[in-house]
Amino acid sequence: MQRYYRETTGELRKVNWPTRREATRLTQVVILVMVVFAIFLGGLDYLFLQFFAWLFSTG
Repeated sequence: MQRYYRETTGELRKVNWPTRREATRLTQVVILVMVVFAIFLGGLDYLFLQFFAWLFSTG
């Protein structure tokens, strides 16, 4: 078990971690993309709702 933790720690030291600035910027990009997709999917859902409401009310 000690060997596992030692090797894991060694591998984690090799990782090229982003700077705080890079991490903040990437987090902002992810949040922006999530908001854009949420708005897009919400709009698409609304259009489908309206279409099917119209379809079943005229049938």
